[in-house]
Parts: sequence; structure tokens; C-alpha cells
Amino acid sequence: MFEKFTEKAVNVIIEAQNIAIYDHSDKVLAEHLLLALVKDAKGFCAKIFNNYDITYERLAQEIYMSIHIEETDMNSAIPFSDECKHILNTTLDLIEQSGNPTVHYEHLVLAAITDENSKLYRYLENLDFDIVKSKPLIEKLVQRKVKKDFHPELDENKEKEINLTEETDSLFDNEKSSKVFERAVSKLSTSNYEILGTEQIISSILEDKESDLAKILANFGITDEKFEEKLSLVNSRQEEYGGRQIVFTPNAFSAMSLALQTAKELGSSEVLPEHMILGVLKSKKGIAYKIFKEFNINDDDLAHGIIKPIEKQMPETLTILRLAKQEARRIGRGVVGTEMFLLGIIAEGTGIGAVVLNELEINIRDARLVVEKIIGTDNEYFDREVVFTKRAKRVLETAWEHAKKQNKTKIESSDLLWAITTEPSSLAMQALEALGTDVVEIREGIKKHIVV
Repeated sequence: MFEKFTEKAVNVIIEAQNIAIYDHSDKVLAEHLLLALVKDAKGFCAKIFNNYDITYERLAQEIYMSIHIEETDMNSAIPFSDECKHILNTTLDLIEQSGNPTVHYEHLVLAAITDENSKLYRYLENLDFDIVKSKPLIEKLVQRKVKKDFHPELDENKEKEINLTEETDSLFDNEKSSKVFERAVSKLSTSNYEILGTEQIISSILEDKESDLAKILANFGITDEKFEEKLSLVNSRQEEYGGRQIVFTPNAFSAMSLALQTAKELGSSEVLPEHMILGVLKSKKGIAYKIFKEFNINDDDLAHGIIKPIEKQMPETLTILRLAKQEARRIGRGVVGTEMFLLGIIAEGTGIGAVVLNELEINIRDARLVVEKIIGTDNEYFDREVVFTKRAKRVLETAWEHAKKQNKTKIESSDLLWAITTEPSSLAMQALEALGTDVVEIREGIKKHIVV
């Protein structure tokens, strides 16, 4: 039965079992389930319970005045009572009626208050909970729960691995990073090592003491002198190796790969020293990262200190990607696909991408409706970190390449929108076609606004 329950619904069942165990009950009673529903209330249902001051403590007091608990041996499994089983079976009937493939928390609430003659109904009424008024609101909420747990763009195997040997020119093709690389190679030549590691890269970044980045790091206690002092105590490069001999040590390879990806996600068509530091922090590997940890610095605090000046520059693509994540969270999704990129471009509002779409009479309201129809929604705000689909990463890669070909230092909304048109089967293009436009119109619109 429980294979159809969402994680939140399963957590309610587990909590009901825990309450039964705490009561030394010989069964998991319907009362235990109701207590668990109130204790684990989330989202809109939590607001409804709060409106009527339905708390776990008040409900428990009401229930335990009315029931007698039969104690049992806690070493044996506790079965569900017949009334509790009836409620659980009712949830399965409700998901068929609401068109949902899975049991959500709200289905359990509805099942618990469906029978007007049940004890649970009476307990809530005794606490002045207006079931007649609340039930239709929860039913409406359930009908809207058409979230598809599977995102169509996740089932793809076309994402290419970054070949950092081939990408070296991209990593160091700007003046700042080129100087970092030159200093790192110089440091390498004075050591007994032949392969560039994270420690040479970070050391060379810190050597430029007048740079804004070096000053940010100094605020966290990481200076050239202190880093070199700790580096002098390192007597083994074991932190850098995974058994391969390449241009970079394996962990430097990992950090620089992440630096490249970070640059794209921050809207830059160049890999700057800032991105290299962020790449080391994300990789959480290597001698440089180990030394960072010796400074007792929180990774997120340092990353925020580095990203904050970048945010002040308000790069278009950084804004778009943040808006895309917000759009995903708004409809309860933990995944950003190309369709969220599209919503982010429209929501950003000022870039060429937004202007082109506006001229094609595509607005955020209509676009949201189409996207929600394609991928479904969940009513609860997703508050954890979201991830990009492989196709979304591929679009970002294409936008990066498109910007570089035009000698831009930043990825602009026009690059991102153009990149979307290179993926004709993407969800973004499906949405755009549903909104009445096509690849030709979009590309012509972009060309019209590009100043050559």
C-alpha cells in the first residue's frame, strides 16, 4: 500500500506509529493518525489548523479524555486498527478520484475527516474546527496536485563530459586568469612537481595582493603569507591524487571543471579567478581546500563573500537563472529545465531575450500556464536546492559558446534564448510553440536587436 505514498505522507504514518509506541498501545489507532496529521501539518493545511487553533497539545488532551489504551509488548510489531486501515484505504480511493498517482498528505487529512459519524470528526468539532468549511478547500487543493515527479528532461544521456584538456584555452583566455596560470606554472617549476595542483592555483591568486579577490580572501584570514606558511607544512600530495597523471592533478581537474560550470551559472563567458576559488570550494577536495579548512572558515560564507560583488554587477544570465530557480520552487519543483530558463528570461524583463518574446506577445502569465500544463505543479514551495536537467546544462553550454564567438565577456539573455532554439524538442520550445511562435521567428527577432 505505502509504495503509492509520498515521502510526507509516509512520514505521517511513521509519526502515527511512534505516537502509538509512546502510548504503549497494542494498535495504531485512528486517533494516533489524526494526532500525527496535526503534528506534521505542512503548507495550506497547517494554515487551516492554525486558523482554528488546532494544535497537537489541544487535540491530544481532547482525545485522551475519551479513549482507553490497551498496552502491549513493545518488542512486537504494532498493527493498524480496523478504523485506521479504513482511513488508509479511503486515501487510495481519493487519489483515484483526484487523478493523482500518489497519496499526498492532504489525501490523508481528507480521509480522516470524510466520515461525519467517525470519532475523528467529533474530536475536531469539539475543538470548534469547521470541517464543513475547511473540507472543500482541502479537496480543491488536492485536485490541483498534479505534480509529475519525473521531469522529461532528466531522462537524457546526451550531456557531454567536460574535457578539461581541450577546455584549457577557455579557462585561461582572459587576462586575469592567464596571469594566474602563468604564476601557477612558475611556482610549479620551482617545486619538485610536474603536475599543476589546486595549491599552485590558489597560491598564485593570493599573490596578486591588490586584487579585489585577494582582499576578500584576506577578510576571511586567508593571505598569501598564511597560505604559504600552511603549504610549507604539507609533506605529501596525497590529497591531490587519484592515481592519474594528467595536466592537472585529479582534484585540480575536478575544481577547474566546477569553476568552468560556475562561470556559466554566474553568467560569465570567461573563467575568472573568482570562479576558480568557487570551484575549489565546491569540489571540497585537494590541498588548497584542506588548507582553507585550517582557517576555520565556513564554505558558504566565503562563497557568498566572493559572489556578492559579482551579484552587484547584475549580470543578465545570473538574474535569469535565479528567477528560473524561483519559478521552479514556486510550483514545487526541485528541477530546473529549459522551460524554467524560458520563464526566467521573460521574468527578467529588460534583456534582449525578454524584449524579443514580448514583441511576439508572449507574457509571463501565459507562459507559466503553458509550462504548468506541460510539467504539472505541486502547491508547496520547494525550499531545498534545485538542480539543472542535463538538457538545461547543455543549453547553458551552447549559450556560453555563442557568447564567446561574439567576443562577449557575459552570457546575455539573447544567447540563452538562441541556445534554447537549438533544442527543438526541449520543453522550452514545446512551450514556445504552444504560445504561437517558432525557431525562425525567435532567431529573426534576436538578429533584429543585435548591434553588429
